[in-house]
Amino acid sequence: MKNLYLAIGVMLVVAAIVFLQFLASGSHPPAPDGTLQSPTQPGNTSYSAAPAQNSSPAGGVRVEVIHFHGTHQCYSCITVGDYAEETVNTHFSRELAEGRISFMHINAELPENQELAMKYGVTSSSLWIGVYDANGFHKEENTRVWYKINNKSDYMGYLKGILEQRLNGDLS
Repeated sequence: MKNLYLAIGVMLVVAAIVFLQFLASGSHPPAPDGTLQSPTQPGNTSYSAAPAQNSSPAGGVRVEVIHFHGTHQCYSCITVGDYAEETVNTHFSRELAEGRISFMHINAELPENQELAMKYGVTSSSLWIGVYDANGFHKEENTRVWYKINNKSDYMGYLKGILEQRLNGDLS
């Protein structure tokens, strides 16, 4: 009986070590359909980009929408970024062309993106809005989008409203 308890104890220790390694690796759970998401799958583009210029066009307001993520993303992380990108492209094409708004997917784990991640104070996968106006730079992490990923039209309507406010200089 003593050997049985010893074997069970060893198995528990091994399972705990494997679990802790999984957590430390930054892996994420699979998507609802059971597939694992990776940065190379379609629709999961990642850009390594320097921040856009810091001034606002013609003295007006300029808005940056940035989806910060890690190398490995779960379904929710990908959805937050994809919906944000679609919102900007769908509802702000004129502002994109004028340079008043920009959107980026940024892998915060890449060394070349550390300066931008530090500027925003990124600690994990997140959606940030940066506003450049006459008073300088203002940043905000939008956490409400995470609660809206199960309803695309609600997500897009909500984010569209926030971005319209920021483009009009309303930082409330």
